Amino acid sequence: MTSKIKVDNINKVSDDSNIINKCGTTITLGASGDSIALASGASQSGFGRTGTVDWQTTPKTATFTPVNGEGYFINSGSAITANLPAGSAGAIVSFADYARNFATYNFTISPNGSEKIGGVADDATLNVNGQAITLVYVDSTKGWVNVQNAEDTETGVVPVFVAASGGNSTATSGDYKIHTFTGPGTFTVSCAGNAGGSNTVEYLVVAGGGGGGAHIGGGGGGGGTRYVFPVSATGGLAVTAQGYPIVVGGGGSGATNNAGSGGSCGVASSGLGITSAGGGRGGSAGASEPTNPLPNGSGFPGGAGGGSGHGSGPGPLGPVMGYGGVGNTPSVSPPQGKDGGKGFGFDTHGGGGGGGGGSAGVQGSDAVTTPPSAGQGGNGGNGSQVNICGNNYYWAGGAGGTAGIGGGGAAGNGGLGGGGGSSAQPPGTSGTGGGSAINAGGNASPGGNGGNGGTNSGGGGGGGPHTANPSPQGNGGAGGSGIVIIRYKFQ
Repeated sequence: MTSKIKVDNINKVSDDSNIINKCGTTITLGASGDSIALASGASQSGFGRTGTVDWQTTPKTATFTPVNGEGYFINSGSAITANLPAGSAGAIVSFADYARNFATYNFTISPNGSEKIGGVADDATLNVNGQAITLVYVDSTKGWVNVQNAEDTETGVVPVFVAASGGNSTATSGDYKIHTFTGPGTFTVSCAGNAGGSNTVEYLVVAGGGGGGAHIGGGGGGGGTRYVFPVSATGGLAVTAQGYPIVVGGGGSGATNNAGSGGSCGVASSGLGITSAGGGRGGSAGASEPTNPLPNGSGFPGGAGGGSGHGSGPGPLGPVMGYGGVGNTPSVSPPQGKDGGKGFGFDTHGGGGGGGGGSAGVQGSDAVTTPPSAGQGGNGGNGSQVNICGNNYYWAGGAGGTAGIGGGGAAGNGGLGGGGGSSAQPPGTSGTGGGSAINAGGNASPGGNGGNGGTNSGGGGGGGPHTANPSPQGNGGAGGSGIVIIRYKFQ
């Protein structure tokens, strides 16, 4: 049996259990487990909102006016504006980036008339991918107040990014942070990140360049150059939370004028478990050195090989050519440098250019008789172009080789990436240093020392000239120091 009873203007409907109970000033609707529903066409008032919105599941694709109590997903393929309604205390609206592209297509929220958002009578712009916001209208002083702002650019996993410190300089480029080591230090990883954010790094490890030979010497080879940039399909180098020691190799010294004595190869650089070998020193004319596996003034092996000085002198079948030093020694894949150039022959012939990170040194040339002039020195090989620090720099350029004895010979130029220019006996033309580097290679002057390799570029040192009178006595140039650069996504 169903009956209807009026109790203080509240209807009671009962089928053996109370649906509406009044006790004192408390009114209870329904019993435990019941559901309360308004009849079709009925409306409620006086209950207020709970501080949440009812989300509309059809995303908005064009400018619209939101309704109090509703939330909207914005599917923007172009810029969209939401024109807020006139504010009333307690009104609430929410918006969320459905397409995760607010950074490309900004979403604008515009207040009604002279009303405010956060106390400012101006539009608000959402420009972060995955951003969501909830606004509540408070009063005419502050207008719509942001009560919740969130960003979620990933699905399925909370993104965590690599975080690290170290280096004598750091910089950012977009979402990437760059640590540069021009001397020894420690790259300290405090957070290894995850796949949703970042968990690998890119790197460039450049060793010191080799010193130049003397007495018609070959150019020093550029330092070994190993890198991962940009990230390959297999990803960068995974890191863990720890300190990674960084070693930056110095450049090798140039040979002295006493028939090419002294001089040294560049010093290795290392970091993150990666080692690049120092550049091979340039050979000196006809010098026989037990430490060199190649004979007759040849260039030394190294990250990139040193160029040869001119050969050992006339033999039964003519001048003996010196060999360029072998690059990519020790062997790694991909190769860390190229071979040095050959020296052409004896006395009037030119020395070879040092190998670079990207191309081999050029062979010295034979002398010419019409008009008479000395052989030209070979140019140094270009370094490797790696844009890891945001500049189109070359790294580890080989140095130029020296011109032969006699007038008119042109010494070799340093390769791009800081290779030093080589000297020539007057009145020959001395070479210029290679540019397009963090520090260019040094120029050489006639009869003087070979140009030094670019500092922190890993360039080889230029070859020194013939030392017999009346030539001034010049030495080989010193190789340039190396560098280590590490880059990773940090946001």
